Amino acid sequence: MDSDVFHSSTRRSFHGKHGPAGVCRPGGDEGQGKNGGEKSLYERLGGKKAITAVVDEFVANVAADARINKFFALTASDPKRMATFKGNLVDQICQAGGGPCTYAGKSMKEAHAGMGVSTADFSALVEDLVKALDKLKVGEKEKNELLSVLGPMKSDIVEKP
Repeated sequence: MDSDVFHSSTRRSFHGKHGPAGVCRPGGDEGQGKNGGEKSLYERLGGKKAITAVVDEFVANVAADARINKFFALTASDPKRMATFKGNLVDQICQAGGGPCTYAGKSMKEAHAGMGVSTADFSALVEDLVKALDKLKVGEKEKNELLSVLGPMKSDIVEKP
């Protein structure tokens, strides 16, 4: 995805004024939230627009990944279904990061039941997400925090070793 898609405030949120998100000079306000505490992961990622960019890049990575794209072929073939899928992913990441969104999709167990997802498939999916986060220069702290929030879903998604 072309980084020019981001408007300046979104780019600043992803990269911070002084480098990657979450990295700032002493005395800066980069890590402070509205009430003086640390910013939520949602805020540090850059809000919904930035999360949407991550999801778009992630979905493109998955579509190009021959190891796992078969799981998404039906969704990819239907523009309405794809829009719903992406919207659910955005809401899920937004909510998990402390943002104002509410994920209203199926539970991970229900959504993946009977798909036969293996540990290797799940690992490939995580690699595709990391690739998207790296391409958009999400900071290490935010990347690790997001992965630690999403990681526990593995037990509801993986059905075979």
